[in-house]
Amino acid sequence: MEGTGTARRAATSTLVVISIVVATLALWKIRVVIALLFLAFTLSAAMRPGIDWLHRRARVPRGVAVLLHYLVFLGVIALLLWLIVPRAISQVQHAIGNVPTSTTGLHKQVVHSTGIKHQILAAIYKWLRRLPSGTSLIHPAISVTKTAFEVLVAIFFTFAVAAYWIFERDTTIGLVQSLVPRHHRRVTRDTWVLIDQKLGAFVRGQLLLITFVAALLSLAFWLDGEPYWLLLGIFAGIFEIVPIVGPVLVGALAIGVGFTVNWQTAVGAAIAVLVLRQLEDYLVTPRVMGHAVGLSPLLVLVSVTTVGVLLGGFWVLLAIPIASVVATLVDVIVRDVDPADVDPPALLFPAKDAET
Repeated sequence: MEGTGTARRAATSTLVVISIVVATLALWKIRVVIALLFLAFTLSAAMRPGIDWLHRRARVPRGVAVLLHYLVFLGVIALLLWLIVPRAISQVQHAIGNVPTSTTGLHKQVVHSTGIKHQILAAIYKWLRRLPSGTSLIHPAISVTKTAFEVLVAIFFTFAVAAYWIFERDTTIGLVQSLVPRHHRRVTRDTWVLIDQKLGAFVRGQLLLITFVAALLSLAFWLDGEPYWLLLGIFAGIFEIVPIVGPVLVGALAIGVGFTVNWQTAVGAAIAVLVLRQLEDYLVTPRVMGHAVGLSPLLVLVSVTTVGVLLGGFWVLLAIPIASVVATLVDVIVRDVDPADVDPPALLFPAKDAET
């Protein structure tokens, strides 16, 4: 009997281990879907206070409020493209300059050029000579088209899930509450709502920081005489979504471009980036972001690096929200923090408006 019991326990343990491995592999296979779902939930969290505010103050139906948010988002993008794209295209064309557009012209430039220019043009010429031609380009073209289609589907999926989650979140919370013991149900709901509020505040804060950095650095680079000042400013704003690493890359790029003019321009670009970082770190970020995610700079750096190494570059964009979720769960489960005692982040909306 003892041998039978031991064999049964061993078989049960083996099945449990196999089930865990299979579940892990399955989740790894659908990691892109999981990332899009998490992104959609985060986007929904960012919109929820505005939607609830419109519903409560102006009696706007939530479905219409969601549509209004999306229309405003698309309108802002269209306005930015209308204002920025022509200038950006002009700067790109100026950056390209007199680079020849044919291999024959490029070959002549290679022959007559010297120094660094010769090396760059020679490398481009060799690369063009290795490019496939004729019908061999059909398959890469199909691949690019397929990738673009997949990106569009992913964007549509994310925005659709975000809209549905506005209406389904509370129902899902109720379902989860019904699965836990009664004395844990309030804490379960409060924890979920707190995580939702943190994610929403983080996204809204990031959007404000992107706008602030892009506008201020574009102006500073223009005053400094930096070439392609608008492109560099936009690049700096976009790379605000990449914590720690993004600002470093922007600073290095701005200094490098400045050296193409003279050392004074490079120094001016470095000073502009440094001053902005000080303003952002000590004045803007504490006021805009506050304690939206409740993470220290060291934890942010470790989280971004770990996520980037393990999961890849795309996941870096989600590193801080993921770390915030994990930190909140650790506080509640391990440190026995009551989520009801934690002040909810109230970026752009009062705390009472962020509540559901």
